[in-house]
Amino acid sequence: MTEIAMFPLGSVLLPHMPLPLRVFEPRYMAMLRDILGDEPAEFGVTLIERGQEVGGGDVRTDIGTVAQIGSLDTSGESILLIAQGVRRFRVEKWLDDAPYPRAEVSDLPDAEWSDDLTPTLQRADVVVRRVLKLAEEAGEEVRWPADIVLDDDPAAAAWQLAAIAPFGPLDQLDLLRSPSIERLMERTIDLAEDAETLYSA
Repeated sequence: MTEIAMFPLGSVLLPHMPLPLRVFEPRYMAMLRDILGDEPAEFGVTLIERGQEVGGGDVRTDIGTVAQIGSLDTSGESILLIAQGVRRFRVEKWLDDAPYPRAEVSDLPDAEWSDDLTPTLQRADVVVRRVLKLAEEAGEEVRWPADIVLDDDPAAAAWQLAAIAPFGPLDQLDLLRSPSIERLMERTIDLAEDAETLYSA
């Protein structure tokens, strides 16, 4: 197990996805001071299932993603940073939130890619982009454009497709729990087809 600084959020971070954050709370400023001396500088991200993170009292999920800091902007009163999801973990034990949230975690194994999954990945790519376009046409605020370019690595692209699809945080948490790329892609397709049905109704 490894002890890691934690940043609970109201959204899910999936591997191979960017995470922009504005840090202004004193405890997370302290967290950054502590981890920026590490190479690489990393912290854990978990979803807040219930409650509100500010002030504590929230309920956090037992699975998350390690975020690796890539860039920092310290020119303003708050710190703007961009991190990247790199690997999944399971929370074994939450530690004291003082001076900031921390937990003991164990890494989850990487979901392995097989070339047999190429047709499934291609199908997921088509349906996710189609749903993104439908959501945009419906006037919804879509974070990712339907023509976004994905990673050349197919395993990374599989995670990115799951992340850019217009799903809610609990659905994305379900995807984060996927034990295999096959399950990740099949569940992404199922959720995207369900969303497509709703938009087409």
